[in-house]
Amino acid sequence: MHLVVLGRGKTGSLVAEVAHQRGHDVRAVGASQNEGGCALSESELRGIDIVIDFTAPGAVPENIAACLNAGVNLVVGTTGWYDGLPKVREAVLQAGTGFLYAANFSIGINLLFEIVRSGAQAMRHHYSGQIFERHHAQKKDAPSGTALQLQGLIREASGKELEIISFREGEVVGMHEIVLDSPHDTIYLCHDAKSRRGFAEGAVRAAEWLEGRKGFFSFQDVWKEML
Repeated sequence: MHLVVLGRGKTGSLVAEVAHQRGHDVRAVGASQNEGGCALSESELRGIDIVIDFTAPGAVPENIAACLNAGVNLVVGTTGWYDGLPKVREAVLQAGTGFLYAANFSIGINLLFEIVRSGAQAMRHHYSGQIFERHHAQKKDAPSGTALQLQGLIREASGKELEIISFREGEVVGMHEIVLDSPHDTIYLCHDAKSRRGFAEGAVRAAEWLEGRKGFFSFQDVWKEML
């Protein structure tokens, strides 16, 4: 495939590296190269199969609009912009392109999501709980998109709303922990990312899955096929 990776940060750079290793043609674009969406014009995206976005929350709406206008499929790994999801979904369906997003592309975290769906039943048996998430000091959004997704999964499964406690410190890649406590015992469910490579590999696999598809998707659609 011919890919454009938006974002030259730690994760975006690794996504470009992984995509190249998997045999794709990759062009990495930094923020200074995409002022006003200039790198996402129809002429610049001619021949491009997928754009992968790992930028900043404030840049995502403009990047989405540009890709929809150019008719190019888009994978978004940036978080912190989800208030606009309903409008984006409508715009994608009207444009007839392919769009896929995820709070976290890691295989491990998606396994945790499955475990949490079962573990949330503890809330129906007199357990209380909290969600803790730790990320590097440069992360712009808090709580993380992954923590919010965990909170939503527990809410759907149990009807209970767990508090999220966020920490921003040092170079922590990403840690998410659900603690469920009762008078008799405590349950700990935790995912601690050792590196960003799991996120990068998942994002590239999502782009491979999205090639040729039209519609609005999340990584859960990819995950179902992987299972």
